[in-house]
Amino acid sequence: MKISQTSGVPIYQQIADAFRADILAGKFKDGEYLPSIRELARDLKISVITTMKAYEQLEAEGLVTAVQGKGFYANAQDSELLKEQHLRKVEESLQSAIFSADLAGITDKELIGMLEALLRVKDL
Repeated sequence: MKISQTSGVPIYQQIADAFRADILAGKFKDGEYLPSIRELARDLKISVITTMKAYEQLEAEGLVTAVQGKGFYANAQDSELLKEQHLRKVEESLQSAIFSADLAGITDKELIGMLEALLRVKDL
């Protein structure tokens, strides 16, 4: 896992985002333990409190469960529910892009062209 001190995104959020992506992608199986809070903090050279905050965020989202004295483990994720969650995030991002485009005076046609260009670049 790589974190950036200069990205502007809080470190705990970077950690939570990385684990969220891994869990949702199936890289952590149901019941598989995540690295211990102390181990992860040591490996990333960050505070245990920062690591704990990331894990607590994942727990609040239902992605992990804490087991007293053992740590945190990944929870099974329903594929249809996951797809729905991703669709909701995409919709929110697109709504934000539409709002920003309106503020900037970008036409619908220009916005669609930008999206198509970004989709082409993604496949390179």
